[in-house]
Amino acid sequence: MFAVAYERRILDGERLLEVHPEFLKASAKSGVADEGLLEEIAQHGCLSDIQGVPDELMSIFVSAHEVSPEWHVRMQAAFQEFTDNAVSKTVNLPQDATVKDVEALYLLAYQLDCKGVTIYRYGSRSKQVLYRGHAEEVAGGEVSGGLRPRERQKVTIGTTEKVKIGCGNLYVTVNSDEDGICEVFTALGRAGGCPSQSEATSRLISLGLRAGIDIDEITEQLKGIRCMSSIRSKQAEVLSCPDAIGRAIEKYLDVHGIDGGQADFEGGNMHCPECGSMMEHEGGCIVCRSCGFSRCGPS
Repeated sequence: MFAVAYERRILDGERLLEVHPEFLKASAKSGVADEGLLEEIAQHGCLSDIQGVPDELMSIFVSAHEVSPEWHVRMQAAFQEFTDNAVSKTVNLPQDATVKDVEALYLLAYQLDCKGVTIYRYGSRSKQVLYRGHAEEVAGGEVSGGLRPRERQKVTIGTTEKVKIGCGNLYVTVNSDEDGICEVFTALGRAGGCPSQSEATSRLISLGLRAGIDIDEITEQLKGIRCMSSIRSKQAEVLSCPDAIGRAIEKYLDVHGIDGGQADFEGGNMHCPECGSMMEHEGGCIVCRSCGFSRCGPS
């Protein structure tokens, strides 16, 4: 069973606490079905480490998360051996499971001749259908475990590119910190445009960059998005504002020789766009000692 007691979230956000009916019957027969004990079980979802539960009940009502992931796979393999079709079973992983843990389970399933394997790491989604008991929530109302962006540093350095779009000029600023590319800002010229949409796009990109999402994945989503005002305009250099942002990020990576969004700022490991020599930091700017080219962060 998933848990002796669990909380189910339905579409309108209503939360339903459910306790396994057979456990209720067994606990009543054992004389342990008092309200205090049931409330404690409801808080934790499983019986382990709860005082007052007989060993017999603990050995019978074992939840999925009290069984090691390896034995989930071995149980599936035991059924697969005598079944022509594929056998489906979820292997429940704890919230702190690693990529190596997942790899080991897939290899074990292969070695035991399973036709497939399904895993779920608890808390890997910001919202999930089932929660163990009441006690699994954290600040913000959901299970933790999602990506979180690193803190923005006080000083960043980058470049601003002017791009012609269908409704005027778009200024795209791409900044990096000592850990790599970290944020994007946009500003529109006097001709106007869609400032709120561009700002929302930039904020989400910045969060993704500081959370460690691959930059190529971000630019792939942005490039190619079309806007009618840009398509109709003979002056436009791009297909839309998102397309401009994606291309500006790619150009920034190419100019500074950054691979995968990770810049090595120690020692000024950035290439000059004019002569290709290494550039250095100086007074909030980057300077090329070979040809004199310099670029400063936006004020």
